[in-house]
Amino acid sequence: MKSLWNDKEAADCKESDGELGLRAYSSRLLGADESLVLAGGGNTSVKLSEPNVLGDDVELLYVKGSGWDLSEIEPPGFAGVRMDHCLRLLELPELTDAVMVNELKTHCTLASAPTPSVETLLHACLPFTYVDHTHADAVVTLTNLADGEARVRDVYADRVLYVPYVMPGYDLAKYCADLWAREGRDDLEGIVLLKHGMFSFGQDARESYERMISLVNQAEDYLRAQGVWELSLPSEEPPSHLDAPSLAALRQSLSTVAGFPMLLRANRSPRALSFARNKQWTEAHKRGTATPDHVIRVKRSPLVGRGMTAYAESYGESFSRNAAKVAGGERLSMLDPAPRLVLDPELGLLSAGRRPSDCAVAEAIALHTFDIVERTEALGGYEPVGELDLFRMEYWELEQAKLNKLETPPVFAGEVALVTGSASGIGRACVNSLRSRGCAVVGLDLDSAEPAIDYLPIVGDLVDSEFVEDSIAKTVEAFGGLDVLVLNAGLFPPTQRLEELDDETWSKTMALNLDANQRLLRLCHPFLKLSPNGGRVLVVGSKNVPAPGPGAAAYSASKAAMTQVARVAALEWAADGIRVNVLHPNSVFDTNLWTSEILEKRAQAYGMTVEEYTRRNLLKTEVSSHDVAEAACELCGPRFSKTTGAQVPIDGGEERVV
Repeated sequence: MKSLWNDKEAADCKESDGELGLRAYSSRLLGADESLVLAGGGNTSVKLSEPNVLGDDVELLYVKGSGWDLSEIEPPGFAGVRMDHCLRLLELPELTDAVMVNELKTHCTLASAPTPSVETLLHACLPFTYVDHTHADAVVTLTNLADGEARVRDVYADRVLYVPYVMPGYDLAKYCADLWAREGRDDLEGIVLLKHGMFSFGQDARESYERMISLVNQAEDYLRAQGVWELSLPSEEPPSHLDAPSLAALRQSLSTVAGFPMLLRANRSPRALSFARNKQWTEAHKRGTATPDHVIRVKRSPLVGRGMTAYAESYGESFSRNAAKVAGGERLSMLDPAPRLVLDPELGLLSAGRRPSDCAVAEAIALHTFDIVERTEALGGYEPVGELDLFRMEYWELEQAKLNKLETPPVFAGEVALVTGSASGIGRACVNSLRSRGCAVVGLDLDSAEPAIDYLPIVGDLVDSEFVEDSIAKTVEAFGGLDVLVLNAGLFPPTQRLEELDDETWSKTMALNLDANQRLLRLCHPFLKLSPNGGRVLVVGSKNVPAPGPGAAAYSASKAAMTQVARVAALEWAADGIRVNVLHPNSVFDTNLWTSEILEKRAQAYGMTVEEYTRRNLLKTEVSSHDVAEAACELCGPRFSKTTGAQVPIDGGEERVV
């Protein structure tokens, strides 16, 4: 590990935002390295003196606020808490964490400040201007050994203080404050928290940051000397073929156990597969998380194999076994019993969550835990904190309080949609509307689009059956299954009267508008059948189905045929819990089909202005791609959960249709 400190960057940050800007800068350096902090973990602080509104100087502790990630933190991400109040709180013999958080929040200098870190008081008790806290892999590896304390004492001797595992919050801060009062020295560089992490400190930002790098490097050097730092990674072999139906079935079981739809992301890299196939490592991983705060993200242990029901039963038994020990007379609410990590020898590492970001965080934690488990097993055995301590963290009163304040999740949270013709027009609008409702989306199109954590664009031709099969497999691999299929891609050939219509135009139109869509329906059916809330298909038809126009025989016939296919699918698939509905839009002018020149010509042909032409319907309104997308989402949502086989116009009222 190398120091990332850059004098110019540091000076620019200080010039822009003062000492707090420098604090944010060095915090981001820590957050840039996942081997130091993961998933919003770790925290940092700086002690500053500032005048209040009365002109009096006030000593403040600016500490990382809840909800901010060190890798991206800016000055507004720090909460300024009055130091005198922090120190007085540490004089109390005991304090509940909920009361502590309230006291910290109400003694911030800004009402808009984020909630201060639960480790604020620990930062306050250390007499250094800058304090940094990480969960460095190398340090956690050593402290998760049975003889972990002896190991770190060999590494650091008297450079640091040593703290046994204590639950984060007031108890840990009080322990460290008392320890510092007895054993603290100006020449100390840090504190090792066994089975938890590391604190470093200094009188300036660079000193505190580079002490952290130095301390972690020393742990890495020790592991290197023991012959376990460099892991023998598996050779790069192509991953085995993904069993997509089994993955989708597992996701259905996961969602059933959780009580709501969940995503399931597959990592079948050689590293993931080799770990999942090693019984020693998987059994060790089941003992617990590498650092206790990870339990909130990935639960105490992964599911090894596919015994979802047995895992849920075991989780329930653990809850019953431990709840009475920690509740203090209060009734705890059991969290859902579904795993967040699955280790399977064929499917690899699977990470679960209601949002793609949850899956990504769980996967990152798992991959770092793999390294820690492998190294500790080579040194004598992985021994994280026990079941009761992890239960205390998972059911911490602060976490339980959050449960009571959780907002209703978005309507499509934990669900997956596949949208064709996704790069522009109605397709792109459908992608955006689905994502805004919490859906993970895969888009298929001839044109590329910008990917995002909740959006996977795949470029290819829907007429190519191999491309379609591969795209469905990628959808399942990325998100675990399929819930919503939006068949939007289509071809509108140039106007040709019937007597002029050539075979090639007819065949190309039918190949995309009908054949490709029928193939997609057939190939997606097994996955839609496994949707936790029931599969949904939305076919984008056309006004030309009930009211065809001259010169559009191929288009009208293909859309009419596809509408009939959708009706048959509604009849046949209702028993599988799959709903199939059709939208018939008309005159949607914000698509690639309509250039300004074409619009102008069409308007002139009708003796209208462009504005009059675009509102040529009964309601005299313009229909946009967004309007169609919103209607599509509603038809696929819970409000229309009792509707299938419907054909809904979205055209502002077309006289020939009405």
